[in-house]
Amino acid sequence: MNTTNLTIKPTMRIQAFYLFFIMNSIQTGSGIMGVPRYIFMEARQDAWISVLIAGLLAHLVMAAMFAILNHYENTDILGVQTDLFGKWIAKLLGTIYIIYFFFVLLSVTMDYIQVVQTFIFPRMSAWVLGLVLVLLIVYAVMSGLRVAVGITFIFFFLSLWLLIFLYKSVTYMEITHFQPLLAASPSELLRGARHTSYSYLGIEILFFIYPFISNKEKAKLPAHLGLALTTFFILLVTVISIGYFSPGELPEQVWPVLVLFKIVEYSVIGRFDVLVVTEWMMVILPNMILLTWIITYITKRLYHVQQRKVLYVVAVLLLIGAGITKHEYFILQIIDTVAATGFWVAFVYPLILLPLVWMKSKWKRRKRGGVKT
Repeated sequence: MNTTNLTIKPTMRIQAFYLFFIMNSIQTGSGIMGVPRYIFMEARQDAWISVLIAGLLAHLVMAAMFAILNHYENTDILGVQTDLFGKWIAKLLGTIYIIYFFFVLLSVTMDYIQVVQTFIFPRMSAWVLGLVLVLLIVYAVMSGLRVAVGITFIFFFLSLWLLIFLYKSVTYMEITHFQPLLAASPSELLRGARHTSYSYLGIEILFFIYPFISNKEKAKLPAHLGLALTTFFILLVTVISIGYFSPGELPEQVWPVLVLFKIVEYSVIGRFDVLVVTEWMMVILPNMILLTWIITYITKRLYHVQQRKVLYVVAVLLLIGAGITKHEYFILQIIDTVAATGFWVAFVYPLILLPLVWMKSKWKRRKRGGVKT
């Protein structure tokens, strides 16, 4: 048996069915609130085409991930890297993953805190909001992967109803905002697709959660369906945003999706956008929980440190980062940097890794054949 393979206790395994919820929940976070603006700034009224291109690329990357993992009996990306590059390079690459996932987590946390301060509590300290989020994350991750996945499953249904209230924005859409069709150049469409990548970050969780899936032969369908649902969500909010906002308004909206909810009014509620921002915690919390679990898992695998100890360190660093980062420009810079880095980590790296795995597998078969002869 290959030394890169892992043995997972039956009590820690999950069914492949949950990949649908895991994939969608880890991708549907704070990024979707502002992504229509960034895509529109590159591809204008053809931004919806960029979303479809990004979705197709994400499915291609996921297929590459499955192809990489299926070359081994039961391992994760850390085991794959060890097999390909050796112990020390694999540890370096794994450490890069830790740093990367932490900054993804930090960007999601800071972005949501900024939204809460803008729409609900402008005078509330970021330290207080950060502490609430960190305590919820620690409680969930400390209970283990299966509890984290259970929370993801429940919160998916508790937050899905938000889509219903986009109906009013649809009634105000102008079809002329989509004209002329196909005006964007191929390079503009590709740049728009690249800006969509921030909303797809988290697809890499497949590399780490794969060993915990008990029925791996059924993993592909729910994972791809979860990714398809993410693409549908991004496409939906992008199309509505283009149709609702004028070409001059959309680039000025930092969180256009939240503004779409803001126009909904009910006499018994008052400001509906306040309810949406509050409910959005159920959207981003599974995202943050899964990201934190990945960080603790990688650190345990690489450095043999208890996940609980790593969790406490991550919680403190996250709270400090969220508390001291207050300027909008700096927050946007972190998000842009994470998005740019994430494109290479999530989309490009698996496509580079796949041919290396193929070559290593072919070399091993030749070596075994040579020994037999």
